Amino acid sequence: MEKIVDAHIHLDHYDQEEISLIMKELDQIHCSNLISVSFDLESCKKNAQLAKQFPQVKPAFGFHPEQELPLEQEVVELFNWMSENRDEMVAVGEVGLPYYLRSENQEISLDPYILLLDEFLKFAKKWDKPVVLHAVYDDAPIVCDLLEKHNIKHAHFHWFKGDLITIERMIKNGYFISITPDVLYEEEIKQLVVTYPLSQMMVETDGPWRFEGDFTGKMTHPAMIHESVKMIAKLKKEDLSFVYKSLYENTKHFYGI
Repeated sequence: MEKIVDAHIHLDHYDQEEISLIMKELDQIHCSNLISVSFDLESCKKNAQLAKQFPQVKPAFGFHPEQELPLEQEVVELFNWMSENRDEMVAVGEVGLPYYLRSENQEISLDPYILLLDEFLKFAKKWDKPVVLHAVYDDAPIVCDLLEKHNIKHAHFHWFKGDLITIERMIKNGYFISITPDVLYEEEIKQLVVTYPLSQMMVETDGPWRFEGDFTGKMTHPAMIHESVKMIAKLKKEDLSFVYKSLYENTKHFYGI
């Protein structure tokens, strides 16, 4: 068991007892840091508090796209708060486009979500922050267009799923992805690992989202990342220690932690 970083977790969405358990066990599972992404302004504030309480927590501030858009005044409040607290954040995130929300309700217009994402990318560019992205399938090329428009290279597509043309575009642009524990049982994710360069890869849990297979019924915990790393090494046909070191250093360097 070697060092890991959970590159994408919603720590603020766990209950207090679960948070205490996770933080207590980080050292014994050799997890040095958690990149805790935010859902909205309230979530941003809670992640900021967690970061002050636990130095291992590195917060990202943003607005998760798989929900109803905020009111104009709420957007202003969020960006003002992010500006005031920009030195506390390691990235802008989680931001992106609402693929799953639109799958459930096709009447939802994508345009206002694109406009909001564009504002987050402007913010990231202004303050030289990495961007944590929720952009899958048909939405990913749109997000790539926006990243290219703003000349943003420091982009992390978490739990990515998409076509080979988009994957090749992301690789060429130097964008990073992160792999979840479903790499143990999802063929789509296994193929992504085979295709994507290890040098542009990280590992995450996206907790408290729950997983299947051997993880069925279990609270999502950063310890699960060790099983992901083993599978990545197997799929890449690389030495396990080399894969551990690569994923760890990739994440530390990407987030400047």
